[in-house]
Amino acid sequence: MSTAWKDDQHPSFISFISTFLHANSYRLNFVPIAPDFIFNCGGLSVAFIFVTNWYTKDCASFFSKTQRLKGQFAHFYVVVTLPTKDQNDDFIRSYFKHGIDLGRPTFIPVQDLEMGFEKIVKVAHAHGVCKRQDAIAKLRVEREKSVQSMDVYIKVITSMPGIDSHDTNALNQAVGSIEAVAKASKEYILETTDLSSEKAETIKRLFRDRKYYLGPRI
Repeated sequence: MSTAWKDDQHPSFISFISTFLHANSYRLNFVPIAPDFIFNCGGLSVAFIFVTNWYTKDCASFFSKTQRLKGQFAHFYVVVTLPTKDQNDDFIRSYFKHGIDLGRPTFIPVQDLEMGFEKIVKVAHAHGVCKRQDAIAKLRVEREKSVQSMDVYIKVITSMPGIDSHDTNALNQAVGSIEAVAKASKEYILETTDLSSEKAETIKRLFRDRKYYLGPRI
């Protein structure tokens, strides 16, 4: 929370915010920042301006600040407390008067302070969940690629005459990729695995002896 924003609010509301954040597993820190709030959710920063009292006379500086901050944060929202119809109508007129681009940033009108802060926490949390799900999806894709690569490795290595699954695991752990196995010498295979001399010779010839790997035994 911005220290400047905190100083402008009633202590009871700050107490509500602190309690609400604690109940939702957030820690509250007071720092000198330009937005009123910055939430860090799983490495993703979400910034907010929280207008607790709407005054027409302050709207020029408010929209100027909004325009400035929207270029500094990829995830930026403005929550405005508008408890009456007159304030809501006045805000809409001011919004279009100052030429704000629709959706940049997103404005969230609310009827009271508690509702406004609850919206802030929900938006920040939603971004954090999306970030986490994206990370999980990437890990799942990488895991599938790894499994698929190992399947290919096993199929290629076990297709060699006399090479079984045990030999395949030994080669994978000691020598590495199919490319590494293809380049490995017979001596290196014998030194790093428990494969027999006959099997090491077979592997070497299959990858390097054109007449052998094009022969009828394949």
